[in-house]
Amino acid sequence: MRPPSGMSAFTVVWAGQLVSLLGSAMTQFGLTLYVFKQTEAATSLALMGFFTVLPLIAFSPIAGALVDRWNRKLVMMFSDIAGGTVGTLIFLLYSSGHLQLWHLYVGGFVIGAFQAFQWPAYSAAISTMIPKAHYARASGMMSLAESASNISAPILAVALLGLIGLQGILLVDIASFLVAMGTLIWVRIPQPTTSKEGQEAQGSLLQESLFGFRYILARPPLLGLQTVFLFVNLAQNFGFTVMAAMILSRTGYNQLALGSVESAAGLGGVLGGVLLALWGGPRNKVNAVLFGMALGGLLGAVPMGLGQSLPVWMGAALIGSLIGPILNGCNQAIWQAKVPPDIQGKVFAARRMIAWMASPLAMLLAGPAADRFFTPALMPGGPLAEVFGPWVGVGPGAGMGLMLVLAGLTEAAIALLAYALPFIRQAERLIPDHEAAPSRSASSPMGAS
Repeated sequence: MRPPSGMSAFTVVWAGQLVSLLGSAMTQFGLTLYVFKQTEAATSLALMGFFTVLPLIAFSPIAGALVDRWNRKLVMMFSDIAGGTVGTLIFLLYSSGHLQLWHLYVGGFVIGAFQAFQWPAYSAAISTMIPKAHYARASGMMSLAESASNISAPILAVALLGLIGLQGILLVDIASFLVAMGTLIWVRIPQPTTSKEGQEAQGSLLQESLFGFRYILARPPLLGLQTVFLFVNLAQNFGFTVMAAMILSRTGYNQLALGSVESAAGLGGVLGGVLLALWGGPRNKVNAVLFGMALGGLLGAVPMGLGQSLPVWMGAALIGSLIGPILNGCNQAIWQAKVPPDIQGKVFAARRMIAWMASPLAMLLAGPAADRFFTPALMPGGPLAEVFGPWVGVGPGAGMGLMLVLAGLTEAAIALLAYALPFIRQAERLIPDHEAAPSRSASSPMGAS
């Protein structure tokens, strides 16, 4: 059978990623419950996120340079192999009774390091697989896959924990990586032709690793847009890092409550992804990005922190997650339209590093801030109980609720301030689209230029 190409090939890869994301989301949920039950500390959960995100950011520049040098299909396959290998090792450690918290930190670090290659390779591959007019729709489908897994994963994980335990869930995750790798083997992913900018980028590995930053710095509207993401991600991670611990604390470790909130978030993401996939996004995508950020903070994080019941948390999770795919998809479409495909690995890696560089710091601070300051301050008789107690309540989880409220208000303020700056607001008009060029076959081996 002839391998699919174009939008059909993208859909096959997308389906494989959907299965893989479902397995990973189930494992993440199961491990979150496992760690919090062992430690009852927000810091432990925050460190799991920290050790995954840190290498993803730190290795992005060199990963982006190598992605543009190598065969992008093989890069994605090796990333799936790495994820499956880490999952297998965690499964063996848990099954033998030797799993410790630091094993999860190391596993997260390894997965994060390979994800530094996976995301720019996947994003850049899309630009050679489908026409420019479908970029936003493809981004919507990518968000849809992630969100669809988030709907079913928590509920499935809660049900399966009682039937096959964490051990069984880890096996399901391992199998999901094999499915994702199988879809990549089947499809054809073209390699891009070399553009004028691609010729300028060629040089040593160090020079190519830094090229993405030079490219963005030379285009202030794109730099401004990513700087907005930097500060919004800083605020968002400071709040949402402790969301799971907040819900578990406020519900007496109710696994179903946490699963319901995460499933509501997944449903919102599905709706947002479907909407963007069908609609394609507005003509002015920068407006969708900035106003989406503001609404996500005000309608997602703020009510999540103020809420003290499951319906409110689920509603906030659904609305906030519905907005996410639209703003992220529109941002992705802007970059795919402006950056030539053969340098997207370098530029997208630099773009991610700029947007996420403060996220590990936020995660590192969020756990101790919750455990040592906000939680004690919002307990009965605490120094902030009288001031903020009427808004977020008093007792277990209330301090983390205040963190979410502050994060949401900060997100909205940053986005509205960015909209007041013309060079960011008019980024699409100020930066021309790249010239479309034909792609070439993906038959060259890894390491070919």
